[in-house]
Amino acid sequence: MFDKNGDSHYDNISAFIKSMRGGDTDAVVFYLARALNAGEDPVFLARRIVICSSEDVGMANPQALVVATSAMQAVTMVGMPEARIILAEAAVYVAKSPKSNASYLAINRALEDVASKDTGTIPMHIRNAPAERNERLWLWKRI
Repeated sequence: MFDKNGDSHYDNISAFIKSMRGGDTDAVVFYLARALNAGEDPVFLARRIVICSSEDVGMANPQALVVATSAMQAVTMVGMPEARIILAEAAVYVAKSPKSNASYLAINRALEDVASKDTGTIPMHIRNAPAERNERLWLWKRI
């Protein structure tokens, strides 16, 4: 049973994502097939692959995000039934990729810091050139 709007839908998509995260390519293809057979939106599935490629693969294989976003674009252009092949290829690629959530953790920590701490001012040496310095440069170039 697969209820597209009920618990089965969420259980299946969770299993699909966790299988990609865990590198189980047989399970990835199985849960993808269940979703497609139940009439799941292929673009929804492609978005899940893009998210997993960024959150879970990240910098361990930056090409995974390129593959996933290309797959999402191809799925949108081609549609079903051929989109099933594109989705399977991208999902298996992400599943087989090494994993690193370092960027995911880093941006979350930085957002927490910015929201909850006094992060000070931007150091002068990395700010946009101050107007006074720009004016002096302009005058120097005119001389």
